[in-house]
Amino acid sequence: MMDNVSSHKHFILNGFNELGALRPVLFVPFSIMFVVSLSANSLLLYVIISERSLHSPMCILIAGKAFVALSIPLFFVPNMLLSFLFDWRGISLIGCLLQMHFIHFVGTFQTTFLVWMALDRYFAICTPLYYHERMALPRFLKFVIPLVIRNILMIIVLVSLAGTLSFCASNVINHCFCEHMALVELACGNTAINSLVGLLTVFLIPVADVIFSAVSYVVIFSTMYILFPSCFNPIIYGIRTTEIRKHILRKLMFCHFVQTVPHA
Repeated sequence: MMDNVSSHKHFILNGFNELGALRPVLFVPFSIMFVVSLSANSLLLYVIISERSLHSPMCILIAGKAFVALSIPLFFVPNMLLSFLFDWRGISLIGCLLQMHFIHFVGTFQTTFLVWMALDRYFAICTPLYYHERMALPRFLKFVIPLVIRNILMIIVLVSLAGTLSFCASNVINHCFCEHMALVELACGNTAINSLVGLLTVFLIPVADVIFSAVSYVVIFSTMYILFPSCFNPIIYGIRTTEIRKHILRKLMFCHFVQTVPHA
């Protein structure tokens, strides 16, 4: 029975529709944020690329994260701004799936770069003698390639499954761009596998990345806790003791006086 029902091939992006006649006003704040985002991330990329002194592993990772932040708005903001001004809301199914793929794929690297940056800090603080060896590209690729493959496979499966659905009810997407679940909600038939893959993608990419990053920083603080007493003991048991504080201030004032006295 479902095979005889025609499936929509054209959709309407209906984000912020509740604003009605005020919707074009959104062009101003979103265009300002778009320009600021492009300018700030482009400047950051230019500075890191042009200065050889900034070609350290951490700076390169920061540049990669800036590239991700620069790329994501390019996939939907220009079209969204045009829709605010001219009410151009239409998008084909193929265009929707392509937009979904690029937004979600590039978006996965927002948290993946956090994992790589956390690894950089872990190696720098916990194994400083081997930092450059472990952050060398051939060695570090073993942390890069598996996560890139994970992101590619999960997003391809996610978008491919969405592309197999039939959309026989509404063709209005209540979003400003083609977000996965916003499109899946319009499908007729069973979408349980799509919802399951969507949840798995969320758990295996952003959630897993954030958990790994948090654990790595916890390990770093398990290492740094040894230094905490050395840092805070002089403050807690030294400066807060009146007699010691007086002598410390006297010594500091004497040193300052010696430095300011002109020498013959």
